[in-house]
Order: sequence, then C-alpha cells, then structure tokens
Amino acid sequence: MATEPEPQGPARLPLGPQAQHGRHAGGPGGGPLGRIAAPTVLPPVQALPNRAGDSIPEWLEPAMAANGIGSFDWDIRRDLIEADQRACDFMGVSDSGTELSAEAFLALLHPDDAPVVRRRVERAVAELGQCGAYYRTVFPGGELHAVRFRGRVLADAFGRPSRMVGFVWDATAELHKREDAGRQAALREDRSRFIKEAARALSEAVTVRDVARVFTELPLPGLPPDGLVLAAMEAGRLRILGASGYRAQDMVAYDRMPLEPFQPAAEAIRRRLPVFLASPEEYQERFPEAWPRVRGTGRSAWAFLPLVASGRAIGLCLVSFDDSRELDADERTLLSTLGGLVAQSLARARLHDAEHELAAGLQRVMLPRTVPAVPGVTTAVRYLPAGSGLQIGGDWYDVVPLPGGHVGLVIGDVQGHDVHAAGIMGQLRIALRAYAAEGHPPAAVMARASRFLADLDTDHFATCTYAEVNVDYGVVYAVRAGHLDPVVRRADGSSSVQSVAGGLPLGIAADQEYPVTRFSLDPGETLVLCTDGLVESRGLDLDTGMARLCEAVAGELPPMAGEGATDPIEELAERIAARAADSSEREDDIALLLLRWDGPEGGLAAQQLRRRIGQADLARVAELRGELRDALRRWGVPQLIDTAELLASELVTNAIRHTDRDAMFTARLYREDGREPRLRIEVEDESDLWPKRRTPGEQASSGRGLMLVEALADAWGVEPRGSGKRMWFELSAGDAAA
Repeated sequence: MATEPEPQGPARLPLGPQAQHGRHAGGPGGGPLGRIAAPTVLPPVQALPNRAGDSIPEWLEPAMAANGIGSFDWDIRRDLIEADQRACDFMGVSDSGTELSAEAFLALLHPDDAPVVRRRVERAVAELGQCGAYYRTVFPGGELHAVRFRGRVLADAFGRPSRMVGFVWDATAELHKREDAGRQAALREDRSRFIKEAARALSEAVTVRDVARVFTELPLPGLPPDGLVLAAMEAGRLRILGASGYRAQDMVAYDRMPLEPFQPAAEAIRRRLPVFLASPEEYQERFPEAWPRVRGTGRSAWAFLPLVASGRAIGLCLVSFDDSRELDADERTLLSTLGGLVAQSLARARLHDAEHELAAGLQRVMLPRTVPAVPGVTTAVRYLPAGSGLQIGGDWYDVVPLPGGHVGLVIGDVQGHDVHAAGIMGQLRIALRAYAAEGHPPAAVMARASRFLADLDTDHFATCTYAEVNVDYGVVYAVRAGHLDPVVRRADGSSSVQSVAGGLPLGIAADQEYPVTRFSLDPGETLVLCTDGLVESRGLDLDTGMARLCEAVAGELPPMAGEGATDPIEELAERIAARAADSSEREDDIALLLLRWDGPEGGLAAQQLRRRIGQADLARVAELRGELRDALRRWGVPQLIDTAELLASELVTNAIRHTDRDAMFTARLYREDGREPRLRIEVEDESDLWPKRRTPGEQASSGRGLMLVEALADAWGVEPRGSGKRMWFELSAGDAAA
C-alpha cells in the first residue's frame, strides 16, 4: 500500500491481532526489522495505548483527536511498538493485553502490503530518515480497512537508530475511492473494447439484415439494456429492421408507423440529437401525447438515438430499460458513439442491398424467364451469381425451339463482371437466338453472332457453345467458340467430356468459321453445358475442375416417384449447383444448362426405318426401296408403297449425286389419336446447296424430281441443319389405314 506497487483490491484474509501468536511471533531476529535492534534485547511488552500519547503536547492532542490521527512509538532496540488508542484502533489492535512487535504488526497487514511496508521501514532505519506507507488491514470480522502512517527514525547518542515515532490515520475512505476508480477504469476499458468489437462486427455486416442482427445482439457494458430496436426511415415512416427484448406481436403495431411530431423519435430525428428519458414521469412530462402508447410496455427509461449518415437521418436506435435510470455522461457518450457506428454500417448495407437488387433484377431481365418445353427432351437450368461484388456478369443460357420440332442450346460468357458486360450479353443472346430461330445451321449461327459482336465495337469478346439437337433421333450438332467442351452423362450413370471442335471466341475475328461436331445421344442420356465459373478459379485449375464436374454428373439419380415428383434431371442440376455454391473458391458467376434426350415422343414415332446411304454405294438405294416397301406393308399402309418408293428414291438419288458425303434416310409412320396415319420421309445430307425446281423440256432426262415431289406429296420442304440440309415430304394414308 505504499507508493510502490500499491494493492489493487480487497482480499479477505484471516488476520487480526491474534495472528502474531504463531507463525508471525515478534522478537529479535524475527525478520529484517529485528536484526536492526541492538544486541541487548528486552522481551516484548504490552502495547500501551496511552504511552505514546503522553509525549504529545497538550495543544496538539485536540487537533489530532478531531482529525482522527493517532500516534505510535516503536522502540527499535526492544522491538516494542507503543501506540495510543486511536492508532491501535486503526491497526486493528483493540485488546490492551496484546503484545505487538514489528513482526506481529506486519502480520496484521494485507499480504500484498506487508513486503512494501517492511522495505520502507528498513530503508528508513538504515538511513535514519523518514518513511510513509499506505496499507490495508483485515479486522477479525473480515472487514477491510486502510491506514496511512508517517514516521521518523531517531538516533541515540552514538548515532544508532533507537526509535521511530510517527502518526497514523484512517484511509478507508481513500480505499473505497481507489476501488471505485479501479472499477471505473475497468468499465472504461470494457467500453473501449466494446466499441472496438462493435465497430469490427458492424464493418463485417454486409446486408441490412446483418446490421440488425449485430445491433440486437450487442452486450452493452455497464448498462445492459432490456430492449433494443433498430428502425430505418422510409417515406416518413419507421420500418423496424430488428428488435430484441420485445415480443414480435408487440412490434407489429409500430412497424411502418408514421413519424408524428409529438413523438420522442421524431424529435431525435428532427434535431439529429439523442433523446434520453430517465423515468416514466419524465417521458409523460415531455411527451404527453405519446405516453399512452408506451404506458403498457413495461419500460421505465429510454434512449432514442438518431442514425445520421452524410448529414441525413436514415433511421433510429431505441435502447430501453425496465428500471428508471439516469445515464451519466460516459454512458450517453457510449450510446451516441454506438449510434454513429450503426448509422454508417446501415447506410453502407442499404447501398449494398440496393446494388444487389439492381443486379439481380437486371440479371433476371437478361436471362430467359422460362425454358420452353420441347417434346422428346427435358431441360434444366441454373444460374449462380458471383460470391462478391455487384453479383452480375455476362454468363447466360438459352433454349431455342427450332423448325421441325428440334431444339437449340446456347451457353455463353461475355468478358467482364459489370453492367456493361451484362448489357452486351443481352444483345448477343437476342442476336444469337434470332439467327438460330431463322433456321441457320450451327456454323452459320456462330459465325453471324461473332460478326455481330465484332460490329458492336465494345472491346469485349465472348465464349459460347451452340448445340442443335435432333429430338427425333438424338443427334447433336455442336459448335464451340473458345468455350468449354460439354459433358455427357450416359444411360449407365457414367460421364465423360465430349470433345467438340472449336474456334476463336466471338467478336475477335469477324470472318471466323466454326467447324461442326456431330455426336449422338441414346435415350435417357444427358448433355451438360456450363460456363467456366463452375470448373475454374484462382485455386482450381481447369483439368481438376472438369474432373470434379464429371464426378458430380456421374452416379445414381433418384427415380421418378410418381406424378408431381421432382424430375431426376432437376436433382442432377441441383447437385451440381450445390457443389458450386458450397465452394469457398468461387469468384465468378455460373450458368448451367442440362438437356436429357428422352427418345422419340411416345406414340408419334412408334414405327420408324432409318438407314445411312453411302455416297458411293448406289446399290444401297435399291436395297432401301425394298426395305421401305416391306416396312409400309408391315405398318399396314400398303397403299402408300408406290408413291413413297418413287419420291424417296428421287430424294436419295438427288442427295448422293449432288454431294460428296453420305446421306441419312429416315421414314416414320405417325399414328395420332383422332387423325389418320401420316408417313414422313426425310433425307439429310451435308451440302449447303439447296435444290432448285426446274421446268425440263420434253426430251430432258433429269430435272423432274422436285416436280414429282410437289405433285404427289401432301406436304414437302427443305430445312437447314447443323451441317447441310434436310429434305422431307409427307403422305397421308387416308381412310384405307389399318
């Protein structure tokens, strides 16, 4: 308790006047103080309460008594402390029969204070000087007291230390003051730490919901509130963002409540200064019109903190207490500081939410709202925005119904992750969809899209994959412009990357040509198209990402459980998207498009003949005519044999004569409910040269093929395909159908 490290708090120790009868017995050699005494040592005697006071001048005694000051006289040679009654009372010695030596006196002190007092007394004895100390004593009942003393060492005739005389006075009030100061210092430290932690937590809050959660969970040090409410200003009303300590049903009446001028919240927002109400009486006196509404809330003290950001009030914090409470200056400063932190965090979060909503709305407009249903195939799509930033990018997907009942699949990614990239994506998506819907083959669709993007002069490029799927027999014609290869899930549950010949990204070279890759799907197989955000990031290389994608695509899928159940392709899309959403490495947006070929539409293509005719295999044409006759007879429409054989022979011969590739022949008989059977024959080749109808002379040996088709078929036409064209005609079986 001296000036060098002084004790920091009370401790209950079983010390009292009787402590010197044992482990702290006094006497010569009992400690450093004992060793200072002269060789001749008399036995300790009783502490004499009046002995020391006898030597005090009469005129000083009343002053000492009035100020509660006692005196002591320590005979160093005999190690005997004599003190007046006041000093004994301060030291906890009230029994006149108690012997008090130096060691017995030290035993009365707090363990933390005894070493300090010992050092100071020893130094004063050695230097024949003065010493002073502040120490604590524990009285027999466990009550803690504090004492200050000041003493001077006197020398004998030979200059040796003989006595120490001095004064003692009670310092318990000072002890309590120090304890209060310690508590206040600890509280200030807690509040400083709270402000730092609150600032960190609020800085990490991204959305308005996050800010409300952080605010309502804050533990205010020193003044734990019974209720917290966070509200935002919206069109002159307070919208409650979060609350704690109040029932949800009670908050409904206050949510979006008009901000009336007689309310304390209105005054706080209008003046941009906190409003503190210490009791219900003060609330009723200052805001009598608003008091009836809060009378039954059970609160007795309130703090209305305006949230001010950039000089504008954007909301309000309400801190309430069950008991009446007059907040001191430190507490009001703490709450005002908290309000400032919440205001800045809320303003930032509202801006973030607005940007996010803008990005999400723009993305929804750019992407197709629904995916059209095409008979024979099932599709599933997913879009995952980037994990940070504006959450808008240039990734897109599209499903385009094509002439002849086929379908086009588009997946692409415009360079960049901003509104500019999203705008370019929207233009490119519309252009590519238009080119595909016009019936252009995949290579032409991609070439025109590349020229369109180059003409926009945006300094952006785009990667893209376009695939045209023949829904009748599962053939895919794919074109790739700097994009990823697709993945195919086979019917047995395995998966693999389908290699597709590629060209430069769109927009780099206006005259770029794109090769077409043809591959087939079996019924039940799924084609998976995605953008690079799914398989590539700073911490994930492309090969590893593609391997993970194949792993996610492969494996068992739950079967269809019945009508209304989730389709397995949706389960597959969700599984792929979930893995991407859970990845902490994802920094890019993701577009995902899946198509499963279900096979020929049930009942429409129940009877089909399909053959490939080699370009140099002319004998195969004759075999084909025979197979067609047999098929039509077997299908129960023999009346169509002659016409169908003639027209089919014309189309096949025309295809192999005017191209240098094989031709694909397909004949289908459709039996639809309520309609007569219909035969459709198609011949596909890989030539972009379209047939021309001519009027040959009477002696001409060729040129009558299209005239015959036009004259005998119920309907006919030519369609562009991914690579080449398709000629077709249809014949109706009429009433003779079986």
